Amino acid sequence: MSANRKDVLEAILPTRGAAPGGLPECEAPAGFGGYRAPNPPGGFIMVPSSGVASALQLAPTAYSVIAVFLWGAADFAGGYGSRRANAFVLTAFSHLCAFLLMLAIALTQHADFISRASVVWAVIAGASGGFALAIFYRALALGQMGLTAPIAALVGAAIPTLVDVAMEGAPSRWTIGGFVLAILAIWLITRPETSGSKDSSGRPAGVAMAALSGVGFAVFYLSVHQATGSPVWIAAIARTGSFTTTAIAVAVTRAPLALDRPRIALGMFAGLLDITASALFVFASQHGRLDEAVVITSLYPAVTVLLARLVLKEHFSRWKFIGLLAALAAVPMIAAG
Repeated sequence: MSANRKDVLEAILPTRGAAPGGLPECEAPAGFGGYRAPNPPGGFIMVPSSGVASALQLAPTAYSVIAVFLWGAADFAGGYGSRRANAFVLTAFSHLCAFLLMLAIALTQHADFISRASVVWAVIAGASGGFALAIFYRALALGQMGLTAPIAALVGAAIPTLVDVAMEGAPSRWTIGGFVLAILAIWLITRPETSGSKDSSGRPAGVAMAALSGVGFAVFYLSVHQATGSPVWIAAIARTGSFTTTAIAVAVTRAPLALDRPRIALGMFAGLLDITASALFVFASQHGRLDEAVVITSLYPAVTVLLARLVLKEHFSRWKFIGLLAALAAVPMIAAG
């Protein structure tokens, strides 16, 4: 946004002041481009439990919910594509497509570039998240998507949630209730089924790899939360780290680079959805609590499970259905906090 346009907006819109009743105000969230507009007349009343404006409380939640659907669909596409392609090759190609998309958006929006410290945190987040995603796609390809996806989500959500509660204090009772319901939903969705392939230890195939990828996702959540500035630039820089990590893995393993047209399409589709969801998560975590954003977005296995049921005809028990209903109920409870 040019300086003249910004000056005009600041002249028209009121500056920060005391809200009605003497309550403190907070600023309106910055957009993806990084510009923070002045508050509208009357201001916003702070919500003690989350520290964001009540009138804008649903904004981070809405972005998190959208990320749930995008990440769920991206994981299904990536996992399905990895069944007939090398997971690292497919992930590297997917991240390259994602980087080009987010770079184009950042340049088009003329977003301010992030600081050096944020670049470092974004690269760390991308490196850990990219490697974890490749392992996760392999886990999805080996086992039932309806089992491996929720396990990765549960591990990935538990670690940053505990860290954020330790640093920022416990959230409201409604939010805690939503957390409990969300964990219950993930557990119901992860309940082992009688059918499905198993590994040499007797566990369902892909479970160990899914848990390992969940640790990588947790590192991604915690690292990307440390980065400040434009979400599109953070997401774009993170993809440079993820592409580098997966490209090194491809070179070390000497994986064949060939991808057929269906795998190319699935890789592009997964990458575009994944990078969009990542930018939405960054925005949500910047303008709300990290634990709230993590727990809500960790409900993405519900989408993966539904797609696996509809497309691959995977078994869908009544417990998974109850888990999906619990997941739907957990979101408004977390937002109400």
